[in-house]
Amino acid sequence: MMRFLVARLMNWTRAVIVSPVGLALFFVLLFFTGCGRQADGTAQVALAGDPPAKKRMPAPELSGGLEWLNAAKPLSLPDLKGRVVLLDFWTLCCINCIHVMPDLAKLEAKYPGVLVVIGVHTPKFDNEKDSASISKAIGRYQLKHPIVNDADMKIWRRYGVRSWPTLVLIDPDGNVYGRVSGEGVFEVLDEHIGKMVKEYRAKKDLKEDPLNYALIQQPTGPLSFPGKVLADAARDRLFIADSTHHRIVITTLAGKKIAVAGTGVEGLKDGTFAEARFSDPQGMALVGEILYVADRKNHALRALNLKDRTVTLIAGTGEQQRTGRDVGGAALKTGLNSPWDLLYHDHKLFIAMAGHHQIWTYDPAKQTVFPHAGNGMEDLVDGALATASFAQPSGLATDGTTLYVADSEVSAIRAVPFGDTGRVKTIVGEGLFEFGDVEGTASKVRLQHALGVAYRDGKLYVADTYNSKIKLIDPVTRTCTTFLGDPAGWLKAKMFNEPGGLSFADDKLFVADTNNHRIRVVDMKTKKVSDLELEGVSAPATMAKKN
Repeated sequence: MMRFLVARLMNWTRAVIVSPVGLALFFVLLFFTGCGRQADGTAQVALAGDPPAKKRMPAPELSGGLEWLNAAKPLSLPDLKGRVVLLDFWTLCCINCIHVMPDLAKLEAKYPGVLVVIGVHTPKFDNEKDSASISKAIGRYQLKHPIVNDADMKIWRRYGVRSWPTLVLIDPDGNVYGRVSGEGVFEVLDEHIGKMVKEYRAKKDLKEDPLNYALIQQPTGPLSFPGKVLADAARDRLFIADSTHHRIVITTLAGKKIAVAGTGVEGLKDGTFAEARFSDPQGMALVGEILYVADRKNHALRALNLKDRTVTLIAGTGEQQRTGRDVGGAALKTGLNSPWDLLYHDHKLFIAMAGHHQIWTYDPAKQTVFPHAGNGMEDLVDGALATASFAQPSGLATDGTTLYVADSEVSAIRAVPFGDTGRVKTIVGEGLFEFGDVEGTASKVRLQHALGVAYRDGKLYVADTYNSKIKLIDPVTRTCTTFLGDPAGWLKAKMFNEPGGLSFADDKLFVADTNNHRIRVVDMKTKKVSDLELEGVSAPATMAKKN
């Protein structure tokens, strides 16, 4: 029962700073008051006042982690005395944890040397216990602070954490100042960090010299964590979301460069391919000579005119919209929330809105966006479009009549009607904490955070991301088998490493092999797997300078 409550709580936005004395009461109230989430989905802020220094309790130590990453050695609180410490309890799959990362970067930039952010990675999925997976996530999200792999949840339990993300402030004396949970909490953290800085600077007890970390080196190859891929067999084109390079790479199906949209510098800027900027682009949909792109971190949709080689913002404001799950309207005036994949059907663009846990639509003719399916609650619940629940939908496919969704946080594949009526159904999968690597039928099937799905000849091919496999699912019989992937415990170089996207062109399946920074090509006749040899594509000049 507790795990179920935690699952329901983990991503409901809330912001609460509490004193250590009131911490136990806070968690009691949390479980019995709907977690501070208002009916409209906004965060409630409840401040218990600034805890006086004499009433603050010593912070528990940071021992017990499996491994430290982005750091030359394990860090301890005594070593950090004189600095403000912010612990970020996160897990790499969690969309809300991902949304917190820009706020952490802003705080680090505002308080250099004074503020030490330490990520405490406490896993949900089995794959997330692996330091290698966390290391890849550090690179993918370009984190610049130390991370401890709390695989056994020792630090999590020591601090009494109950949900992802939770952030704990520790004062320069090494005492717990307070905590805040959920996303959208930059202002409240900034306020209290600022107060501590003023207090300890006045006492001359504040260290402000910069700290140097042993940061993980970023990849220097032509691709960096490609999230999605889209093949266009008719025109011999392949579109690659080169996500951490913040650009779209266009090649022939054989890998020869045609064009690159985006400078490689993160941002939100329209213009020519050579001028445009993206931020973690993901899913794509092609309609004639217009390529639609889910610009994930910009919370926006972009349109690439492939003839004119220009990029235009078509939906979103550039800012994350945490509320308004039930409100749509003019596309350029309506905020979006981490759109992760796109699919075009019957003159509408369907959007896997991962941050809202919903499916939305964009109408190019009317230039409007509206929710299509999902009530915005993170869960696996079938039923009518308006009442069904999704959990971070991240991949879309269709057989022409049904929309299939890779519903990542519930490790499920869902079926959604395109029309305004009908019911959402689960093909395989069972719930937020039901995951693994199990073949079988319907609710007995276990996937692990599947991000991608593609349709071909009556079957669904699923990028079973955290299992690093491609699964084959029959949507009618609801059976699941492994199509490609290494057996458990395989010690050699893996066939895939957390693949995120799939796309077919004739007898070839293109796989965005995300953590291997490459596109793999599967011959559907022989099942032979090879790397796409890119010709004329290199890393952005900005990345070369950084490394």
